[in-house]
Amino acid sequence: MMVETQRYFSRFFLPIVVASAYLFLYLPIIILILFSFNDSIVSFQWTGFSLRWYKKLLEMPDLLNAMRTSLIVAIATTFLSVTLGTCFIVAGRAWRSSFVSNLFYANVLLPEIVLGIGLLSIFSFFKIPLGYSSLIAGHTLLALGYVIPIIKARFSELDPVLTEASLDLGATYTQTFCKILLPLLRPSLLASALLVFTLSMDDFLISFFCCGPSVQPLSVYIYSMAKAGVHPVINAVSAFFLALSSLFIMVLCRLKIIDQVISHE
Repeated sequence: MMVETQRYFSRFFLPIVVASAYLFLYLPIIILILFSFNDSIVSFQWTGFSLRWYKKLLEMPDLLNAMRTSLIVAIATTFLSVTLGTCFIVAGRAWRSSFVSNLFYANVLLPEIVLGIGLLSIFSFFKIPLGYSSLIAGHTLLALGYVIPIIKARFSELDPVLTEASLDLGATYTQTFCKILLPLLRPSLLASALLVFTLSMDDFLISFFCCGPSVQPLSVYIYSMAKAGVHPVINAVSAFFLALSSLFIMVLCRLKIIDQVISHE
């Protein structure tokens, strides 16, 4: 009797529970994409298929400026976080303790609202004007909590004999770094860069506290639009960035496969 009950549970009940969980997670996304092609201005009433909101998106200069701001901040954040994280990990090889590198895990563990308020307090105390510099600094600090663990995991797997052999054969530290370490770290560098770019484009709390009145990223702009109701243009923007994020996820999965192949070789 117990065996029959377990078989019934595994065949019928468990698949239903899993399917319900996936439906709960992905149904809002499906509805968002569907209604981004809705011809009606009323977001919950379907009247027909149309691309008018994607065309409307290109006719809103404030929205395009917000997208441009987010792209600038995301690109700068990606470059700075990956560069600083790589230098930090490579330079920290001589450290016997991992205490310093573990400090960056606090960026992930702390609630973002705490980090955002702390950054705003620092900027106010030192009288640093809020704008692009404060946004990039805040996003870079948050991104280092993701970049350093990814690069560190890959760097710890590298055989130190490779760098020692390069130095013994007469290569300088710069040549060893550029021709030995960087090619070996390339999959983790690209993976962390794509992850940071997506996080920066998506971040709201750090952007909300660090953007200031003159610079408005896309997440803050959408928040200000959503307070008046869900406009169909918001659905179009969300669908566009959902497609962009999905593309990045596919690239990340591809890089993971490449990294595994390199590790086996």
